[in-house]
Amino acid sequence: MTTSALPAKNSAPLGAVGLVVIGLLCQEVGASIAVLLFPTVGPIGMVTLRLAFSAIILLAISRPSLRGHSRRDWVTVAVFGLVLAGMNALFYLALERIPLGPTVTIEVLGPLVLSVIVSRRASAWLWAALAFVGVVLLSQGGFDRLDPIGVAFAAGAAVMWAGYILMSERTGQRFPGFGGLALAMSIGAIVTIPFGALTAGEALIRPEILLLGAAVALASSAIPYGLELIALRRLAAGTFSILMSVSPAIATAAGFFILHQKLSLLQGVAIVLVIIASAGAVRSARAKPLPEALA
Repeated sequence: MTTSALPAKNSAPLGAVGLVVIGLLCQEVGASIAVLLFPTVGPIGMVTLRLAFSAIILLAISRPSLRGHSRRDWVTVAVFGLVLAGMNALFYLALERIPLGPTVTIEVLGPLVLSVIVSRRASAWLWAALAFVGVVLLSQGGFDRLDPIGVAFAAGAAVMWAGYILMSERTGQRFPGFGGLALAMSIGAIVTIPFGALTAGEALIRPEILLLGAAVALASSAIPYGLELIALRRLAAGTFSILMSVSPAIATAAGFFILHQKLSLLQGVAIVLVIIASAGAVRSARAKPLPEALA
């Protein structure tokens, strides 16, 4: 699909926003379930299951054509696959050491920084600033008390998340439907399988673990990445990036209900702030498409 064939991204359609929110809900619920599997397969084993099953699901749905693509197309999808593998690995390695809420709170700084970089309007900067305040409050000022290695992994995931936004849009422009995402997911799975097999061993192929891994893949990767790929064809990259700031709120709620992690009053205030910032991003004035913004 060429750039000219893509829908105009001069506004933020409510349908596209809804796709992003649904994707985030699925993603954080899947992350919570994945944490419960860490004692059995470890974070890298979980990444392997997630990417492998996501690739299988997306390949079956999209049946991407391997013909008619340029060398640059293949380089783009290969880089996207490596970014997916790196983002998921760093995210789960962080989750092994620090709670879900703070992990996503740190990770969301990547999209927030990207939203400022691509913005050409003061309103986008204001919404990003408000979301950043929410992110800081959600941490309860306790980053210094978190495992520093876990924080470093989460920061690495933040960088990879910004890269994911960039590469997802570029891949969507070069491959129709879910084809590019399916191919990128396959590349990511191939890269991680040796490491997952080495760290998880035979536990990786136990039937009950495979079933749970497939469920995590569906909730955490196949559904949200697919929905986001569609949304990125209709939303400006800056708007999409600020919408990602709702992730800490959803992650904290998932941690509370599924992992029984406590929710403080300060975190509740932070959730309100990031939701307001996300709503403001939806209503913000026109944002430039990413290629133009980065020109």
